[in-house]
Amino acid sequence: MKVDLPEELYFYLSPPHPCSYLSDREQTTVLADPKFQMSMEIFDSLSEVGFRRSGGIVYTPRCRECSACLPVRVPINEFSPNRSQRRNWKQNQDLHVSIKDAVIHEEHFELYRRYIHHRHGDGEMATDDPERFAEFFLSKWCDSRFIEFRLGDQPSDKLIAVAVIDLLESGWSAVYTFFDPDYSKRGLGTFAVLRMLEQCKQLGHSYLYLGYLIHESPKMSYKANFKPYEVFSDGIWQLETP
Repeated sequence: MKVDLPEELYFYLSPPHPCSYLSDREQTTVLADPKFQMSMEIFDSLSEVGFRRSGGIVYTPRCRECSACLPVRVPINEFSPNRSQRRNWKQNQDLHVSIKDAVIHEEHFELYRRYIHHRHGDGEMATDDPERFAEFFLSKWCDSRFIEFRLGDQPSDKLIAVAVIDLLESGWSAVYTFFDPDYSKRGLGTFAVLRMLEQCKQLGHSYLYLGYLIHESPKMSYKANFKPYEVFSDGIWQLETP
């Protein structure tokens, strides 16, 4: 797949560094020039060839001896939930879901802090710095939203999950989801994806981009449960069927 990009946009290959998901491997990353004035239109084009963002940094893995990271997206009109997903959907119908502007509140940060310390301990993602939290999720050039999941329909009701999304031309890109560890049995990560898929369908979008599928990583392999899905490989999006 070929996309039109500005001639003045350069890309750099990072030095090898430990892989964040497969501990026995090293990773190299292609980075869009951070000094370039990125726009939503250009990022949209880069998303079509497997790029993602972390804050304002636009990147894609490019490892010489490993191709485990597979950019994945779900065709909205072809998705069909399995039995477990239908049960998850029914279980969480008591939650109030709303889409908010990407403005970070103390409530969001405290929920993220609880989630990340529970899931990742003292890892590099764990932070007690609200500014670093904001830098991780937001960018001045990116059109993003927060999806809030509450235990009631009032703004003061308990917030138990937040999903961060970017609004692309062809659909939504799921950036990150974090939730209250006390409600882990609800399967809120799965429900967030199901809710995104349903909302995209209502809006007439074509795809939900889920980032990188890594079959060998338990943290990233769950994305294969949303079938059918497409992976970006050999320069094109290819449908993976059950």
